[in-house]
Amino acid sequence: MSKLTFNNSNNQFFISLKSEVDQYFKSNKISKTGDYRLYIKTIVLISSAISIYFSLFFVSMPIYVSILLAILLGFIFACIGFSVMHDANHGSYSNNSKLNDILGLIASNGLGANSFFWKQKHNIIHHTYTNVDGIDDDIAKSPIIRQCESQTWVPMHKIQHLYLTPIYSLSSIFWIFVMDFTKYFKRKIYTTDAWEMNTKEHIIFWVTKLYYLTVFIIIPIIAFGWLGWLIGFFAVNMAMGLTLSFVFQLAHVVENTEFEHIPLDTTKHLETAWAEHQIKTTANFAMNNKMISWFVGGLNFQIEHHLFPKISHVHYPAISKIVKQKCEEFNLPYNYYPTMFEALASHFRVMYQLGKSPVETKENLQMAA
Repeated sequence: MSKLTFNNSNNQFFISLKSEVDQYFKSNKISKTGDYRLYIKTIVLISSAISIYFSLFFVSMPIYVSILLAILLGFIFACIGFSVMHDANHGSYSNNSKLNDILGLIASNGLGANSFFWKQKHNIIHHTYTNVDGIDDDIAKSPIIRQCESQTWVPMHKIQHLYLTPIYSLSSIFWIFVMDFTKYFKRKIYTTDAWEMNTKEHIIFWVTKLYYLTVFIIIPIIAFGWLGWLIGFFAVNMAMGLTLSFVFQLAHVVENTEFEHIPLDTTKHLETAWAEHQIKTTANFAMNNKMISWFVGGLNFQIEHHLFPKISHVHYPAISKIVKQKCEEFNLPYNYYPTMFEALASHFRVMYQLGKSPVETKENLQMAA
């Protein structure tokens, strides 16, 4: 994975920033991991998901209410991913590493995904090589959608801003039924060799898929029939897929965030330090909206998360003030959008521009010049 190297010898920004952030936790005598706020949220989200799941089976209700509850269940699943799975798999949920592993496994695999692959894909690849085309799996959706200028353009990209939402709505289904199996059998995460799986991980992988098949497909089909299951299954996954996709896309594929490109079989060196790369490739949104922050697990503070993934999201609002001040001090950008709507609009503008053919874009730039 050493296709891209950073010049961390010039790292005064992060050294200074980390010192002040460490001092914040030390002076306030608090742990960097989760606290009662995260524990309460975990109980609320998981108990809500379980209650809704069983209500759909055992409580008589009109079909439109069932569909609305299925949509709500998908949204809550996404929130569990943001708040519980994400912190646990980063090791920031608790100081107890075993608790982190157990919660990460329950939250990830309980939703049908695989925490083993997710940790490498997200914690290592995405967090190190953010927005690097050729390495970062999060922006590797070509040729279906084009997410940066270095990716190959095809004619259907002209309308990608129109079919973007339906594609995002299917992302959790694609993740569970295609992406995990692709990684498992190819032993690769995009262009990076996957970690070696021991016997335990192989068993966990297949038990997870069997569990998902049983709990979310076989049992509902028996209870509701094919049509009832199909409607509910797509309602859950469309809500989950849209929520997951938009929150993560608003962090990196918006105006002013930067991208790098690594051609296959080449190595590139950046004079930029790793921390500065994270700043330039990441954006925040709706930082003053406490309700959004609660539901998305603090991932509207993506800048802070990318700089300090081992710190729980419950602390991001507090340390964001330190990060913003340090960015100003070192003349670095601090990309953020005041509202979620503004961030969404920016994402769609970017996708619309990337949908234009490179020739058309070049001609427009020449005319403007």
